Amino acid sequence: MDTEKRDHHKGHNHNHSHGGHGHGHHYQANKKALLVSFILIASFMFIEFVGGFLTNSLALISDAGHMLSDAVALGLSLSALIFGAKAATPSRSYGFKRMEILAALLNGLILIALSVFICIEAIERISTPPQVMGKGMMIISTIGLIINIIVAWILHSQASAKENLNVRSAFLHVIGDLLGSVGAIIAAVLIMCFGWYIADPIASILVSLLVLYSGWNVLKESVNILMESKPSEIDSEQVIEVLKSVKGVKDVHDLHIWMITPDFTSMTVHLQVDPQTDRDKILEEAKVLILKEFGLQHVTIQMEGREICPTEANCN
Repeated sequence: MDTEKRDHHKGHNHNHSHGGHGHGHHYQANKKALLVSFILIASFMFIEFVGGFLTNSLALISDAGHMLSDAVALGLSLSALIFGAKAATPSRSYGFKRMEILAALLNGLILIALSVFICIEAIERISTPPQVMGKGMMIISTIGLIINIIVAWILHSQASAKENLNVRSAFLHVIGDLLGSVGAIIAAVLIMCFGWYIADPIASILVSLLVLYSGWNVLKESVNILMESKPSEIDSEQVIEVLKSVKGVKDVHDLHIWMITPDFTSMTVHLQVDPQTDRDKILEEAKVLILKEFGLQHVTIQMEGREICPTEANCN
């Protein structure tokens, strides 16, 4: 059940409403999903590395390298999730939630670096593609595909891959690896049936480009959050209009909306109100409207009976 705390002190009103039970459930589900996924990926990674060297397949080695990055990403995500659940302290009033975003940022950088490395290596192999053991490559890449499908299903169905950027970055790692396994299987079929050894580096290039795209999106969103940007789905002008619709509100200024994490958005705002109005009534109505229209729960509202603007920058 949601708990709600409100401080009313010298015109400052705060609404810090959090779904404690819901967050606890998501935390446990995410933790379990990441742990199981990490064990599966790390275990198969060694098999694929050895198989890649034995079959001389760059596609398998690159896929194993991607599995290594998956294991690192899942380990980072799991550590950040555990660390981020620590309680807030006086010096860190928002707790350690941003650890998840830092892990996602690092995962994005790893994805980009890995995709560039694989692409360069594959381009060098295109001119003189080495012989590859297609049958061994087929067996190992098929097992890898099954493992990746299982892990992707776990992260998608058991964890909050849509809401949690940290979990989503780990999920994208696994999807990229899944595509790598598909590419390796296709290349193995072409090698076994037609002797097209060039299919191995080509499959590696295609997969590396997909991984690059995923890594760039994770990196961009992580930086966006660390820069305390507003969620794209919330229109500041609409927030102002909604607040101005509250009876007794004369003006709205100094509005700030920013993301602590993708599923935790904060907002602060100053409301200039009629001195004769009931401020508690305005506060309650404003809170209800903001929650209903925009889903914002962590809201701080300062109400002023007259215009208080020490500096022009403050009001703008």
